[in-house]
Amino acid sequence: MLGIVLGLVLLIILAYRGWSIIWIAPICAGVVAIFGGLDLLDAYTNTYMQGFVDFTKSWFPVFMLGAIFGKLMEYSGMAQSVAQGIIKLFGENQAIIGVIIASAVLAYGGISVFVVVFAVYPIAVSMFRQANIPRKLMPATITAGMMTFAMTALPGTPQIQNLIPMDYFNTAATAAPIMGLAASLVMGGGSILYLKKREYNLKKAGHGFKALEKDSETKEKLSGNLPNIFISLLPLISVIVTLNILKWDIVVCLLIAILLIILFSLNKIKSLIPSLNQGASDSVMAMINTSAAVGFGTVVRVVPGFQKLSDYILGIDANPLISMSIAANVLSGATGSASGGLGITMEALGQKYNELAESTGIAPEAFHRIASIASGGLDALPHNGAVITILIVTGLTHKESYRDIAVVAIVFPILSLIPAILLASIGIY
Repeated sequence: MLGIVLGLVLLIILAYRGWSIIWIAPICAGVVAIFGGLDLLDAYTNTYMQGFVDFTKSWFPVFMLGAIFGKLMEYSGMAQSVAQGIIKLFGENQAIIGVIIASAVLAYGGISVFVVVFAVYPIAVSMFRQANIPRKLMPATITAGMMTFAMTALPGTPQIQNLIPMDYFNTAATAAPIMGLAASLVMGGGSILYLKKREYNLKKAGHGFKALEKDSETKEKLSGNLPNIFISLLPLISVIVTLNILKWDIVVCLLIAILLIILFSLNKIKSLIPSLNQGASDSVMAMINTSAAVGFGTVVRVVPGFQKLSDYILGIDANPLISMSIAANVLSGATGSASGGLGITMEALGQKYNELAESTGIAPEAFHRIASIASGGLDALPHNGAVITILIVTGLTHKESYRDIAVVAIVFPILSLIPAILLASIGIY
C-alpha cells in the first residue's frame, strides 16, 4: 500500500514539474514494484510493457485516425469555418457563449482537444477584442467547451474518454443519455454563468482586452478564404451519425470523415499531405503518453497491496458509482490525463465494477457514464498536457488563468457527478 501511494505521489510531483510521463511512469512503477516485493526487471519488461502494449494495440488506430482527422479539419480551414460561424451566430456581446459552443461542437465532432485549441483561438481573439473581454478568461472559456461536457458527458461523443468504458461494460457511446445530459447541463450552464460573472466583475474593475504581438498572426488566418460552413460541418456530422445511429466501429467512422475532408479539399491537396503526416506523428506521442500511464496502472494492479486498495475503494459504504467516481478522479489526477487515468481505472477495476453492475442491479450504462464523467475532473490539474498547451497558445500563465480553468474543468465536472449519480440511484439512466 505504501509503495502504491509513494508511486502515485511521485508521478504527480514529477509530472507537475514538467517531466515526461514516458520515462517517469516506469520509474514510478518501479517504486511500486519494489515495495510490492516484485522483481524489478520482470515488473518492467513483462508487467509494465504488457499493459503498455495491450492498450496501444487496442487504441492506436483511434488515436492515429482521430489526430489525422483533427489536423485535416484544421489545415483545410473547416474547423475555423465551423467555429467562426457559430461565434458569429451568438454575436459580439455573447462572445463567451459563442466560444464555448464552438469549442464544444468541434470536440463533440471528434476533433482532439489539442487541435480544437488551435482552431478556435484565432476566432476567440477576434471576438474577445471586439467585446473587450479580458484575455485571462480566454483559456477557461475554450476549456469549458472542449474539456468538459463535450468530452465526457454528452451521449454519443466520439472522444476516447467516452469510448474506453464500452469494452468493459459492453455498452454503446450513447450510454445513459439522461445522466449525461444532466451532467452536461451542470458543466455547460455552470461554466457560462461563472465566466459571464467573471467578465462582469473584471470589466467593472477596469480590466479589458490586451493584445499580444502574436495576435497579428490570427488576422492572417481569418482573412483567408474558408470553406462553406455547411460543407465543413459534414465530416463532424458523419462521425456522430455513423457512430451512434449506424453503430459502426469508430475506426470506420473516422476513416469516412477523413475521406470526406479530402474529397471537399482537393484544391488544397498539397497542404493535405503535410497535415496527414503531422496528424500521424502527433498521434504517436499522444498514444505513448497514455500507454505509459496505463503501464504504471498495470504494475499497481499486480502488487499485493492493490487488493487491499481495491477492497477499500469497493468497500466504501455507499453507491458503487461513488467509489468508481473517486477512483477515476484520483487516477486521472495522478496522470494528468483523463484517458490515461480512465485506462488505469478500467484495466484495474473494470471487471469488478461490471460484476457489481450485475449484482446490484445498477445498469452497466450508468457505470459507463459515471466513469467517463469522473475521468474529466481532476485530470485538469496544472500538469495536464491540454491545460499547458492552451496556456502556451493563448500566451498566458498558470498564475493568470489557471484559477478559472480549475473552476470550469475541475469543480463543475465533479459537481456534475451528483445529479448523474442521483438519477442512477432512482433508476433513471
